[in-house]
Amino acid sequence: MVLNALRRVGLPPAQLQVQPPNGRTLVNFATNFYTEQGDLTRSVTLLGRQVDLRIHPTSYTWSFGDGTTATTSGPGAAYPDLEVTHDYRKAGRVAPSVDTTYSAEFSVDGGPWQPVDGTVTIPGAPVGLRVLTATPTLVGYR
Repeated sequence: MVLNALRRVGLPPAQLQVQPPNGRTLVNFATNFYTEQGDLTRSVTLLGRQVDLRIHPTSYTWSFGDGTTATTSGPGAAYPDLEVTHDYRKAGRVAPSVDTTYSAEFSVDGGPWQPVDGTVTIPGAPVGLRVLTATPTLVGYR
């Protein structure tokens, strides 16, 4: 019953952050991905009793938009801490996203905390990303 309530409380999707910013990256470049989704609390009423929920992201499934995915236990990190990166192999438009899997604990009427049996995965919205090629140019110095 608590797992069904957890599914209905409106858990937020993680907001995917991509570095470099502005919706562009390069072929064969370590593009950085992260989100800042943290712990949540919610309260619901079940069978006339207050049930408090402590909700934690436990895994993140990164879809890079080119057919590859990765799953991590952490949310990645902003530059310079490159925890979740992906090298695109060809130019084009992709739509990466991140799905967040939450687990939770519950307490009934202020009683002891107990684990919720099961998890809930919330899909994240895709972000438009254009993968470009760059041409190296030698520049002479005088």
